[in-house]
Amino acid sequence: MVGKLLVRGMLAGIAAGLLTFGFARLVGEPQVDQAISFEEKADAAKGEAPEPELVSRGTQAGLGLLTGVVTYGAAFGGLFSLVFAYAYGRVGALSARALSAWLALGAFITLVIVPNIKYPANPPSVGDPETIGMRTGLFFLMIAISLAAMVFSLKVRRRAALKLGAWNGSIVAGVVFVVIIAAVQLSMPTINEVPAAFPAVLLWKFRVAAIGMQVIMWTTVGLLFGALVERSKLLAPASRSAAKSAYL
Repeated sequence: MVGKLLVRGMLAGIAAGLLTFGFARLVGEPQVDQAISFEEKADAAKGEAPEPELVSRGTQAGLGLLTGVVTYGAAFGGLFSLVFAYAYGRVGALSARALSAWLALGAFITLVIVPNIKYPANPPSVGDPETIGMRTGLFFLMIAISLAAMVFSLKVRRRAALKLGAWNGSIVAGVVFVVIIAAVQLSMPTINEVPAAFPAVLLWKFRVAAIGMQVIMWTTVGLLFGALVERSKLLAPASRSAAKSAYL
């Protein structure tokens, strides 16, 4: 059964990758082109020669982008299906579609929103090449902390629900998650390497496009995977005993 779920998760991820590619081509790539143009003009003003292209811009925006987002979608779709297989029946009597949607929302918050609040995506010409290793490390550290905080908050919810009820337990868990993330983000180093002359509107549009790609990716995975699983009838409905065990 897990193998069949894995296949459906990867199919949902591939479909999400194709939709994300279309959005990136229409909305994201024009912002990248403008950022590259800004960088070239800045280099020309300094009298610096443009760096040679190892991969043509057409390939980057076409086949390279398509390969990247589809591979990303398939990989995360597969991982998503494994998390779903573990969670089904353990977090309440949720249908496959409902659980898939909630898991996708949790993944979006944990893997996208939280790290991007502290370290948002930057277009070309923004950032010092010498600090890319540090910036990448901090970004993935933020993801790891966000995942740990989410797991801890869910455990808090389970215990709080026993005393306060499911609704109040969820509120307590949400507050705990926000407090942990806020404290961590305030303590972690801030990186601001945006050139003073870089257009603020372009930076904003690029970051909105980056978030938009993730919205499409996780929305498609969450809704499509749930529909595929429910339609295939691979899983029996979550039992009431399983729902009760979620709080034990």
